Amino acid sequence: MAAPICVARIGAAHGVRGAVKLWPFTEDPLAVMDYGPLTTKDGARQFEVTHARPAKDHLVATLKGVATREDAERLNGIELYVAREKLPATDEDEYYHADLIGLAAVNAANEPIGRVLAIHNFGAGDIIEIAPPSGPTLLLPFTNAVVPTVDLAGGRVVIELPQEIEGDDVPTIT
Repeated sequence: MAAPICVARIGAAHGVRGAVKLWPFTEDPLAVMDYGPLTTKDGARQFEVTHARPAKDHLVATLKGVATREDAERLNGIELYVAREKLPATDEDEYYHADLIGLAAVNAANEPIGRVLAIHNFGAGDIIEIAPPSGPTLLLPFTNAVVPTVDLAGGRVVIELPQEIEGDDVPTIT
């Protein structure tokens, strides 16, 4: 069974009637209501989003059984998960981060480079983080040029390391 996927994080209380700020990690923010009850990573607690409305950069949500501000405040920071099989299928060349993390990273000659540690997006596009067997991690653009092959069934991604990186010279630290 696949590991559960984090789809949202509960934030601060909103108002006095138990509503919370909800930070969804789904492409469609309101999709968190489509998956049924959400759980903590360990499955020990379950939450049902009964109502949600968009706010500036989050949702304002009501959770079943949470009726007071004090109840809502106790939930701040809890991450909400759903079973992988409840998520919709992806399009071609579209992947869930969780499907990529842990894959072997190899070069075009199938020589090992490391493992996929994470996928990041700091606002300028996706970045794949590769953990080599030793040394610092590699942060590379997650583009077709750098990652021409994603083989989920084979458990690997093919990485074409850039020959040179444009930009300023790296300063020497003494």
